[in-house]
Amino acid sequence: MPKHLDTASALEVKTDQLHIINQFSSSLMQLDTIEELLEYVTSHVVNRLGFIECVIYLADDEARTLKEVASMGKTNSGDNSYYIDRTEISFDQGITGYVASTGKPLMIGDVRHEKRYIADARPALSELCVPLVYKEKILGVIDCEHPQKHYYNDAHLEILSTVAHLLSAKIDQVRTVKNLKQTVNQLNDAQKLENCMLQIANLTYQSSELDSFFESLHAIITTLLRADNFFIGLYDKKCDVLDIVYIIEEGVRSNAHKKISKDLLKDTASYYLLTTEQSLLFNKEEFQQHIDAGHFKMVGRQAESWLGVPFKVNDRISGVIAVQSYSDRYHYSEHDRALLTYVSRQISMAIDRQLSRQELEHRALHDELTGLANRSLLIERIKHGILRLARANKETQHALLYLDFDRFKSINDSLGHEVGDHFLVRICELIQGAIRNTDTFARLGGDEFAIFMENITDKQQINDALERIQTALADPLNIDGHLLQASTSIGVAFCESENDKAYKLLQHADAAMYEAKSSGRGHVKFFNNTMRKKLKTHADIENDLQHGIEHNEFELYYQPIFTIQEAQVIGFEALVRWHHPTKGFVAPNDFIPVAEDTGQIINLDLHLLDLAAQQISHWYQHGLPFTRVTVNVSSRHFASLDFVAQMHALYKKYQLPLGSLCLEITESGLIGNLELATKIIKGLAPLEVKLCLDDFGTGYSALGYLHQLPIHILKIDKSFIDHITKSHNPLIDAILSLAQSLQLDVVAEGIETEQQLAILKQTPCKFGQGFLKARPMPAKDAKNVILHGL
Repeated sequence: MPKHLDTASALEVKTDQLHIINQFSSSLMQLDTIEELLEYVTSHVVNRLGFIECVIYLADDEARTLKEVASMGKTNSGDNSYYIDRTEISFDQGITGYVASTGKPLMIGDVRHEKRYIADARPALSELCVPLVYKEKILGVIDCEHPQKHYYNDAHLEILSTVAHLLSAKIDQVRTVKNLKQTVNQLNDAQKLENCMLQIANLTYQSSELDSFFESLHAIITTLLRADNFFIGLYDKKCDVLDIVYIIEEGVRSNAHKKISKDLLKDTASYYLLTTEQSLLFNKEEFQQHIDAGHFKMVGRQAESWLGVPFKVNDRISGVIAVQSYSDRYHYSEHDRALLTYVSRQISMAIDRQLSRQELEHRALHDELTGLANRSLLIERIKHGILRLARANKETQHALLYLDFDRFKSINDSLGHEVGDHFLVRICELIQGAIRNTDTFARLGGDEFAIFMENITDKQQINDALERIQTALADPLNIDGHLLQASTSIGVAFCESENDKAYKLLQHADAAMYEAKSSGRGHVKFFNNTMRKKLKTHADIENDLQHGIEHNEFELYYQPIFTIQEAQVIGFEALVRWHHPTKGFVAPNDFIPVAEDTGQIINLDLHLLDLAAQQISHWYQHGLPFTRVTVNVSSRHFASLDFVAQMHALYKKYQLPLGSLCLEITESGLIGNLELATKIIKGLAPLEVKLCLDDFGTGYSALGYLHQLPIHILKIDKSFIDHITKSHNPLIDAILSLAQSLQLDVVAEGIETEQQLAILKQTPCKFGQGFLKARPMPAKDAKNVILHGL
């Protein structure tokens, strides 16, 4: 009978244990967090097993420690308070550490004989410890203790191991789901940021009115960071006034512009930011430190966090965009600084475009600093004057005086541009008073000016005008406390026939001025036959260019493009060199601008493309393994569909592998011909010609339509690479992120130091180019690079 009762009792216990396991398995489906799981195990599972103490530890793999995360225990005090002394245990300490390090359960009937046992607040006599293991990885330990010897048995071990197995699987599942959610959130945040950046870029190019642009911009920004207090200010250097053109305070927009006068401006953080030309990110304490240092004063109430970024619109106008947080629960980050820096550039472009529209008529005809006619207006006046010569007396002619102010650059450099500007304005006022009201006084640029004198019947009129000008400038001028002596070198040229050309008159007067300047300060020279011959010599460059094309005087040098990580050569950029038969080596900067101005760049580019195609064909015929050669071409090619046919003809003529001859163009080259450029690029698609956009970020910052163009490669301009000083550069990171989202390859050009290369290796940038690995080289040296690498 007793045996029957023992069997029945054991069966009842086993049944109860199975019921606990089944209920636990079912409950696991409803529990979504680690905390809920652990609390359920200690309170509803282990407790029901009849255990009086249980502690669950989770493992920290890096520190190789176990940290207490849940516990259950019965106390004698009756207040249900239970605690353990050791909340963190190393893998090499105690029984729990041993189980964690071995991954095997341990049941001890009498811990007094166990050296590894570490007593807690209430020492025990028996201990049962099982590991939490999932796919051979230790997740933690369940440790149970009892004040009786030999309390635990094999059945306890079996059921606790089952609980540990189920719990381990659920912990891994919960962690996996949590990691997936974090990854999804990060991807969503990245996509959100990318979409907002494209929205801002498109907004910049589409908005026709600044006020609505600012309002839409603010709406986009608020989706990325807190901007309840937000303002945009424009600083006019000439007036020394900061105009708050857009402001949001406590989420409410103020429609009235606020102008901070020069008396108050110097005390503001915004002015400090504008003068330092650096973005500033402060918390409350840092803001106070700058106040204590005397950099600015407290204006208004103090923010908990302040972020401001400067931007430049033109030489006269700069600005600041700033956000403030008055909540101690929200502080701006470096990520916010990078975002606001990008936004500031878009604001700068939008304001510049708006100001250009507002001042288009005036700026098209006049110089901003002096108010004089500009080159365009001068040329129109000259053209009209030449036409009138057809109806004038034979003795009537026109004269052009070309003026260059002496030593102006040294004044600018030594005293500053402000003094230099004031000096220019004062000189112009004096000269304006010395010439006739009918004369056109124009500023051509910098310190070069011209005076167009119409209907001259006696050359003495010119001499008289020259004398008046010299007299007006004879006395020293007091400019901002500096005593400066003005003088000017003047070249004079005449036009006498309606067949003369305005550009020729300017060219002749300019040549005469340079002769005067070379003779010393304050001289005057009249254009003559000797100068005419010099101009002809200079003009001969046009003929030399054509001759050079026809007689193969141009040679291509090849600079390797390599992978950032392995320095493996994946192609070359072809760079032109001119071996002139009489002048020797002629630098590209000396003849490319001439070719552009004269239109010869079209023939020159086609010649260079032909040279590159020949070289590619030669390499392939000799079995050399390489990918492509990229040739720089003028934007003029993207103004005619003929270029598509010309490229197809080259590929066919030399039987080039698809994608082996590619093109590079500067960013500004596509701006004015977007629709046609797109057609041309698509027309080259069957050849698999990759188009590389050079100098990205230095020209028009064409983010707004970049995603519309079938561009394949972006080149990060050398000016950005020169300033890499840390692993995370916001501008380069932004370009790389944009390129990645648009599935564009990126080449960092101008890599000249190991530090620059090391930093780029930490970025997603795949390709590089620069003197660190290789300078441009002749084809024979490029062949060695193809065969043997860098």
